[in-house]
Amino acid sequence: MTPVSSGGNKLLTLEYYRSFIKFAIVGAIGVVVNEGLLVAIQSEGVYFLYAGAVSIEASILSNFVLNDLWTFSDRRTGSIAGRLAKFNALMLAGLALNLVVLDVGTVYLGMASVLANLVGIIAAFALRYGLSVKYAWMKPERSP
Repeated sequence: MTPVSSGGNKLLTLEYYRSFIKFAIVGAIGVVVNEGLLVAIQSEGVYFLYAGAVSIEASILSNFVLNDLWTFSDRRTGSIAGRLAKFNALMLAGLALNLVVLDVGTVYLGMASVLANLVGIIAAFALRYGLSVKYAWMKPERSP
């Protein structure tokens, strides 16, 4: 899933685009999980940042399962527990970015928490994809 060199230009492979689209579909499902839980947890009176952290982690776990079984099924190496631990650790960067955007959007910009959370999800998407491809589901290098 790495770019292919052609002369001086780098072209992305069809495999890269397929995995990106699958990752985006899984991400959309994660948005539903994330936003749904955020609303549900907040409706119980839980502070929005605590509700946000729980809903983000739940979406990370659901995304891992779907990405492991579908998006990157051809790239799995090692144990599922190892992949989950690596994926979850890498996603903490996305979680931190998501929470910062949620806080800034809600507290400082006066946005509804659901909208600020959605902006945070979008901001963290590219970071999460790059980290997933590069580190969580690394394709073993082939010997020439």
